[in-house]
Amino acid sequence: MNSIDLQHILFLDIETVSGVSHFEELSEQMQYLWADKTKWQRKEEVSPSDYYADRAGILAEFGKIVCISVGFIHYQDGTKNFRLRSFYQHDEAVLLREFATLLQGNYFSSTNQLLCGHNSKEFDIPYICRRMLINGITLPPILQIAGKKPWEIQHLDTMELWKFGDYKHYTSIKLLCEIFNIPTPKDDIDGSMVSAVYWKENDLKRIANYCEKDVLATAQLFLRFRNEDLLREDQVDFSFT
Repeated sequence: MNSIDLQHILFLDIETVSGVSHFEELSEQMQYLWADKTKWQRKEEVSPSDYYADRAGILAEFGKIVCISVGFIHYQDGTKNFRLRSFYQHDEAVLLREFATLLQGNYFSSTNQLLCGHNSKEFDIPYICRRMLINGITLPPILQIAGKKPWEIQHLDTMELWKFGDYKHYTSIKLLCEIFNIPTPKDDIDGSMVSAVYWKENDLKRIANYCEKDVLATAQLFLRFRNEDLLREDQVDFSFT
């Protein structure tokens, strides 16, 4: 981990919501397929409609991405700085094309470049790939992992790094931030509120601001894993100030 050049890592996080605001807006076939897919997860007293409101955003087949935030470390006069950028749109296809363009740029032409998120191998990256395919977007090379050996995949995951081979172990970024004395990014909204902020308040910038704080937290956690100093507030350039 300490041998990796920090400037070769793009830290990322995504925010997702249900594909439509209410279960009843789905076609009859999609309502049936939702009920069928979730029948083993729902408690008997929970209807498919109620479960859709709570959980549709986490399933790529029924949700959509409304924000992808990224951040990268660069050096200026020997000092680490962190720059953040967000892709956010109501039109998911536009958002994903913009993100794909970033991943197809010269910066990612090298096999030294890496993507890093928290639980990103289980959630963020598979979700992005699935939604790109659904929207008819060709996966950039860094997202094409089929047939690759594990060490050829250019992805890092801070949750996986914390597992140390214990595949049953899940640890939230909020808990890791607490035990490593990293300022929590959850000072405005949390993941459970994203759908309401999107569908009721129509506030994409608020969601993107929240998403960028998660990206910063992931980068800070990675620095802690390397026993390096955290980024100071004056070293961070948010998109929204």
